[in-house]
Amino acid sequence: MQKLPPPASPDAYANALSGWQGEYLRALRACVLATAPLQEVVKWGHLVYLSGGPVLLLRAEEERVLFGFWRGQRLRDIEPRLRPGGKYQMATLELHQDTPLEREVVERLVRAAVELNRTLGDPTAMA
Repeated sequence: MQKLPPPASPDAYANALSGWQGEYLRALRACVLATAPLQEVVKWGHLVYLSGGPVLLLRAEEERVLFGFWRGQRLRDIEPRLRPGGKYQMATLELHQDTPLEREVVERLVRAAVELNRTLGDPTAMA
């Protein structure tokens, strides 16, 4: 499998997607950006949102869209479907075409994740 260069910008990443993954990711992206003042970058081949360090990610794949949080294990009271895994207390929500996700839940997750970085600092600096 040939490795493709990363998209030039977050817009290029989002606009290159089609099907339900593109629709889902663009809706999540719009909600995330409307909820908190975050820096949006393409890093590690997907969208990463920063506020005093990495806060969350959006990654479209062939069969799913991942909505992940660096301190996601601390957010499971808001969204119990977040699955722990990886460093930094990471947890991700695996989204499929029929996975329900309410805007209010997305907003609560984003606000809480930004607040965790504000009070605890950059999660990657603590490793």
